[in-house]
Amino acid sequence: MRFVSVRDLRAKSAEVWRHLEREREMVITSNGRPVAVLAAVDEGSLAASLRAFRRGRAMDALGTLQRGSVDQGHDALDPTEIDDEIDDVRRDRPR
Repeated sequence: MRFVSVRDLRAKSAEVWRHLEREREMVITSNGRPVAVLAAVDEGSLAASLRAFRRGRAMDALGTLQRGSVDQGHDALDPTEIDDEIDDVRRDRPR
């Protein structure tokens, strides 16, 4: 996968677009860190591409939540303990 700096994206945009047609995806970086993914789409694939991207982000977020749950020991709670946790959060939530 090709990495392109924000500076190169601004300065050499025509070249970046040509490479995008061939590469199909590029990572945009700022100060050497990835900040965005640039992906080639067309009108026919836009909706499907957005769904896939959003699904991937949702799965990543779910994995993060699951790992956090395991780290906190919440993966071994029984149904009563889960209900108690939910009640605690609801009680502490501002109205």
